[in-house]
Amino acid sequence: MSQPILKINLTTRQTEEFTVPADWARDYLGAASLAARILYDSLIPELDPLSPEAPLLFLNGPLTGTAGPSVGRFVICGKSPATGLWAESNCGGFWGPELRKAGYLGLWITGKAENPAYLWVEDGQVEIREAAHLWGLGTTPTQAAIIAENRGKKPRVAVIGPAGESQIPFALVLTDHGRVAGRTGMGAVMGAKNLKAVSVRGNGQIPTATAEFSQLRAAANHVLREDNMSNATRELGSAGVADFADYMGEMPKKYFQAGTFEGVYNVSGATMSETILTGVSACHACVIACGRVVQLPGEPGKQKGPEYETIVGFGPNLLIDDLAFITRMGERCDQLGLDVISLSNTIGLAFTLYERGAITAADTGGLALTWGNQEAVAQLVELTARREGLGAWISEGSRALGRKFGFEEAAVQVNGLEVAYHDPRAASGMALTYATSPRGACHNQSDYFMADLFGYTEEDLGMENFERQAGAEKAANVALHQNWRTVFNALVMCLFANVPPQTVLELVNAATGESYTLVDLLRAGERGWNLKRAINNRLGLTRTNDKLPKPLLEPYAEGGAAGYVIPLEELLTAYYAARGWDAETGYPTRTKLDELGLGWVEIWE
Repeated sequence: MSQPILKINLTTRQTEEFTVPADWARDYLGAASLAARILYDSLIPELDPLSPEAPLLFLNGPLTGTAGPSVGRFVICGKSPATGLWAESNCGGFWGPELRKAGYLGLWITGKAENPAYLWVEDGQVEIREAAHLWGLGTTPTQAAIIAENRGKKPRVAVIGPAGESQIPFALVLTDHGRVAGRTGMGAVMGAKNLKAVSVRGNGQIPTATAEFSQLRAAANHVLREDNMSNATRELGSAGVADFADYMGEMPKKYFQAGTFEGVYNVSGATMSETILTGVSACHACVIACGRVVQLPGEPGKQKGPEYETIVGFGPNLLIDDLAFITRMGERCDQLGLDVISLSNTIGLAFTLYERGAITAADTGGLALTWGNQEAVAQLVELTARREGLGAWISEGSRALGRKFGFEEAAVQVNGLEVAYHDPRAASGMALTYATSPRGACHNQSDYFMADLFGYTEEDLGMENFERQAGAEKAANVALHQNWRTVFNALVMCLFANVPPQTVLELVNAATGESYTLVDLLRAGERGWNLKRAINNRLGLTRTNDKLPKPLLEPYAEGGAAGYVIPLEELLTAYYAARGWDAETGYPTRTKLDELGLGWVEIWE
């Protein structure tokens, strides 16, 4: 990779350029996997993720901004204030490509500004500017103010909202038209550094190694434009899977306790298209355009339409079927800078504990946390952002909320990260995905539900199709899928891009000048996955952390997944064997580390 990473110390206001070693770029590809290699020495148990010393690494991949198929993405990595483990959050839009045009592969930020500040990066130059006048603003007004201050420059701006300023552990970073790095709390890390925003403006060219790249990416985009999954996503957005997910029992309701909900169709992607959809939005050079633009009846202006996770989180998860309300809650979370998955999940736990009598009206300030109560939900969102009343406990996440009221086992989370809305009782591969993901209960480290429900596997890579509720026989397949998605998160390529592996290979080789094989790419993915595991082992994660919350291990009484009990121990045993990890500790073995060129990595006892 010919572009450097800009290191910025907000305390000393000093900057320097870091050149990525050629062997690191080759072995880890870029973005999330490369970030793990860069930050390996920094991520130690003693490091407070909200301290000035904590690193905040914005990083692109070798395909970011090249106008290839769905590669306008970047990652933000560090140590998570939500989990205490590896933090990795993936974001689309235009910010990542703009940084590359400004001359940098990434920004490596440490220290803490004395007063609220924002970064201005333009064509190889950086300034640390005052941002006291921006502190307290929502994400959209902040972007607008910075753009207005730099009239004519048209920067791309990544910002935090009040939640990040308050260092809420699931605070997000937002850029462009509502694209977010939502999970693991990187917005809180920005807030702890007094960093309100990072603005970038570039006029340079994004380098690729060969002249043939432009022809390859044009051909790949043409094929992707005609792909069935791409067309469905463009027409219905990510919520297009809602109806089928509901039918198969993969969409959770009533905080993962109910298999059915009569109002599901009212909040589906199809209903959105038929009622409030007015247009679509796309990330940089993306031919899919999954983003929704909606107009709510009787309300001025257009706004971002909710994606699948927002629809389920503020909809069936809380037994709400009002699409307009869900849209408003998604928009409000974006403005405040709150991750919708973690917040709606934790509110679902609050409703559950209220129903059980563990949380009372005295705890809620008189709010009745009854299922479907929209007013209670809206007030809890505001209270959480301000850390007031019950919102002070919700702001710490579901694990802390459950512990506070004596029901930690009821919290649907893994290692402190709330479970996304793809129920593993309907798609058992997700059980392993959630239990072993390096960042907690994450559906983006492997969206294996697409294989379980729709048969989207890659035969060219040796993947097989298994019955959606199969057991240990699919464990090796899940590991292989995780490796492939780790490649995507290193390039960075959107998971919605149904690009054939051979095409991905050709694009990578043309962009980097390397001569990878598909085996090499998969090995790079496996290397990245194991390095993140080793980082987490150092941070205290062991075999006992690879588990699912109690509610997911109980069968549904009704719906498309009724009666199924996840055979988690069988799945994990087979998974460790497929991974080459020690079955007692859950650590990668020395043999496996050596095999992957990670012999320098310590095994933590």
